[in-house]
Amino acid sequence: MANRFGVKLQSRLPNLAGICPLSVPIKTPTSVPCSAETQKSRVVGKKKRRAFGCRNIHRRVLLGIGVSLWSQFLSMAGNVGSKSFMASARQKGEIEQVLKNVEWPKQFPFKDEDFQRFDESSDTLFYEMPRFVTHIDDQAISALTKYYSEVLPSRNTPGVAVLDMCSSWVSHYPSGYKQERMVGMGMNEEELKRNPVLTEYVVQDLNNNPKLPYEDNTFDVITNVVSVDYLTKPLEVFKEMSRVLKPGGLAIMSFSNRCFWTKAISIWTSTGNADHVMIVGSYFHYAGGFEPPQAVDISPNPGRSDPMYIVYSRKIATA
Repeated sequence: MANRFGVKLQSRLPNLAGICPLSVPIKTPTSVPCSAETQKSRVVGKKKRRAFGCRNIHRRVLLGIGVSLWSQFLSMAGNVGSKSFMASARQKGEIEQVLKNVEWPKQFPFKDEDFQRFDESSDTLFYEMPRFVTHIDDQAISALTKYYSEVLPSRNTPGVAVLDMCSSWVSHYPSGYKQERMVGMGMNEEELKRNPVLTEYVVQDLNNNPKLPYEDNTFDVITNVVSVDYLTKPLEVFKEMSRVLKPGGLAIMSFSNRCFWTKAISIWTSTGNADHVMIVGSYFHYAGGFEPPQAVDISPNPGRSDPMYIVYSRKIATA
C-alpha cells in the first residue's frame, strides 16, 4: 500500500522566529542533538540548563513534543496499525521504508516559515570563524566513509567530477580517494583550504545565492554531509543540483540528528529522524529531474553512537 503524504504540514509546525531572540548569534564550536525526539529524551545537567536559559525552555515547550509527522501522515491515510511508525522507526532497517511508494501531494507542502531559523542573522557571520572539528562521532564518520567506498565511482576514473556541497576541511571520502576534479563549496575559506581532497573550491552562501556556478551536466556525484538541514531555499538548490549533474549522476544527502540548532530550519528542529528522511525526499521529488529518492540507515551502533542516514537519488537519464 502506498504511503500518503497528502497533508498540509505547516499547520502543525511551530514558527521559531522571534522566540526569546538573542542579541548576538550563538557560535557553538560543535553541533548538538537537534531533532525533537532527541531533545525529549536528552538528559540535561543543571549547568547546561542554566547556560541554555530561556532558549532551552522555549524549545522544549514548542519543539519537545516528540510528535512524528510521518506517523500522522500515515494515520490520516488509514495506514497505521496498532503502533505508530515513529515507534518502529527506532529499529534499524525501518528508515528504508519511509520513501517507499509515497503518494506525494501535487504541490510542495511547506511554507516559507517552515524554513525560518531561530537565528536569522547573516550565515556569513556565523561561519566566519573556521571550525576544525567534526560534527558527528568517529563511528558515524566511519560508516559514512564505508558507504562512500561502496557507491562512489572508482578512484582516478577518467573524466569523473565530484562536487562536495556545504564542504569544510574534511569530506569523509575513503582514504586516498581522488578524481580528476574534486570541487568543494562551503562557507569558510580557511576550512576549504585545509581539505586535502579538493582540487578547487568556491566560497558561497547557498541561502543567499542558490545558483551553482557550474555548467549544465558537469558532475557525476554531488555529496552533502550533515548540512541539508540548514538550507532555507532547498528546492532552488536541488533544482540546481539536477541541472549540474550529468544524466544518471548521483546525489547523496547524509545527515544525523546533530546540528547547530539555531541555524537549522524550523521544520527540521521540530521533527524526528524518520520525518527528516521524508523532508529530504520531498526536496528531490519537488525539484524535478530526479528518480524517486531512496533512504538508507547506515547508523553504525544504534543508541550508542550518532545515527547516520542517507537519502539519495539519481538525475533522470535522457533518452
